Amino acid sequence: MGRLIRLLSVILLVMSLPPVAPVASQQTSQHTGGDHSEAHPATTPAQPTPPYHKSAKEAKPFPPLMPATRFADRPVVAWAYHIAGKIPGVLAQQPCYCHCDKVFGHGSLLDCFASDHTAGCPICLKEAFLAYQLNKQGKTPSEIREGIIHGDWQKIDINRPPR
Repeated sequence: MGRLIRLLSVILLVMSLPPVAPVASQQTSQHTGGDHSEAHPATTPAQPTPPYHKSAKEAKPFPPLMPATRFADRPVVAWAYHIAGKIPGVLAQQPCYCHCDKVFGHGSLLDCFASDHTAGCPICLKEAFLAYQLNKQGKTPSEIREGIIHGDWQKIDINRPPR
């Protein structure tokens, strides 16, 4: 019952947020992590960039993650938890636009995988799949973060995750 109430709280929070839209102009955003000297797309005052860690080292020790085997009956979710275990340092440096920082106190996308939160959150799934895909292409955590901030995760089909 407690998990259902938390899930409903997250859904209501996400539904009340304004849509994320890419911004054409480049300026330094204000956020709780990252190198402030590099240009970031501006975010609206109502939708600041959620928290993330400036570096993987800053995020250590990483939280223990839920095992992918727990979700064996849900292959897409199991794959997401599996890849989280492969790239924890990358995910620690990414914000999460489901705004779980406000509801659960998460400090980055990696924290979503320390519980079953991601299993019920398509935003977390899409962001993790995008991070994995871009990491495989050789993108840095900072470049991956730019894609997440720009909303590239919205184009990910969670029914066809990257392998």
